[in-house]
Amino acid sequence: MIGRIITCEETAWQLPPLLEWDILRTGSVPCDAFSVTCVCTPDMADKLHKASSFLAWEGERLVLKGFVDEYEISQTPAGRTVTLAGRGHAGRLLDNESRPLTYQGATLAEIVRNHVTPYGVHCTQMADLRASSVYTVAAGSSQWKALEGFCRTYGGFSPRFAADGEMIALPETPGRTLRLDGGTQLLRLTKRENHYGVLSEVLVIDKKRNVSYSVKNEDFIRRCGQCRRVLYTPGQSTWAAMRYTGEYQIARSREDEVVVTAVLPGTVEADPGDTAELSLDGCGLYGSYRVAAVEHTLSAEGETTTLTLKERQG
Repeated sequence: MIGRIITCEETAWQLPPLLEWDILRTGSVPCDAFSVTCVCTPDMADKLHKASSFLAWEGERLVLKGFVDEYEISQTPAGRTVTLAGRGHAGRLLDNESRPLTYQGATLAEIVRNHVTPYGVHCTQMADLRASSVYTVAAGSSQWKALEGFCRTYGGFSPRFAADGEMIALPETPGRTLRLDGGTQLLRLTKRENHYGVLSEVLVIDKKRNVSYSVKNEDFIRRCGQCRRVLYTPGQSTWAAMRYTGEYQIARSREDEVVVTAVLPGTVEADPGDTAELSLDGCGLYGSYRVAAVEHTLSAEGETTTLTLKERQG
């Protein structure tokens, strides 16, 4: 892994060989993150002070581009090192708050122009979306929430980020397929199923028109799950929008219900959104899972790749 820095003056320079790294790719929120350690040389002080962006390369492949949040210089008997840490481009949209806004017939291009572009995030791939109702950005909402809420409501998808930081505001398409079976060398494999927080029913109420719509998670109810939420929507909510709100809340509550973590030796080329086909008899794990996160790590224990896998929601 090679690390490069771009300063606020647009000067690029390569870090000394990395001693440790932890590169996490989610492509969304929680956002991409990195932490890398290398030898600190006397000429690095001014460069570190002005460090703005970080790029991680594996050969010719760009693994991650993010913003530098912090650095720390450490002196020990073994020598002087510096550790840089930061997040991907979604962090800029999370850090910045939107003012309250009400849109009439907004388009995704307008939302991107107002809530994304001013924060140094580029988007050239976006769906042709237009709001079919009034879209409101509440006070205290981050720019990310303003953007994702629009995409979820009118497109049924969440924006994502490529390794180079470019935002992709399109429905996700299948990537590569990875296969994990009895012949796969696994350092560790865990499966966690957590029912806490999974919703059995969402009751959506339009206060202005005094109407309601109930959406139920029939599968969870059959398994004796019981967790209801009541949501109040602004006026002028259509039946379709109300139903979508309930379905969306249930789908989001199920995202972390089943999580499989697989740790493999070395560097495995994978990206969030890829598909992992599991056929692991010993653990009773079969079928297709979505790669939710990819973490590349080099530590005293060696180089590993950790895949976080989740069940695909409809």
